[in-house]
Amino acid sequence: MLIQTGGGLLDMCVLAALDREDLYGYRLTRQIKQVLDVSESALYPVLRRLKKDGLLETYDRETDGRNRRYYRMTEPGRRRLAEYKQEWETLSSQIDTILEGGKDI
Repeated sequence: MLIQTGGGLLDMCVLAALDREDLYGYRLTRQIKQVLDVSESALYPVLRRLKKDGLLETYDRETDGRNRRYYRMTEPGRRRLAEYKQEWETLSSQIDTILEGGKDI
């Protein structure tokens, strides 16, 4: 199972945010914080690991005289996100069944 209550969930959210657009670290952190309680210091090691795993790549862009590091999802990252989405659908359906008092899983 890829999605766990820890790292897998954060990985999935990072990849989902980057699926829509390339983002620099601070803006990515703000988006992730809208759904998960995560600090900037916790997010950067995740970004480094996802990059090392080939799921993300980076590039620098100068903005207002400062260099910003942007993160972009790679094709392997898109495939991993598709796996996460499929697993999330199954998991959320099973949880809904339990919460609604339905049949045993």
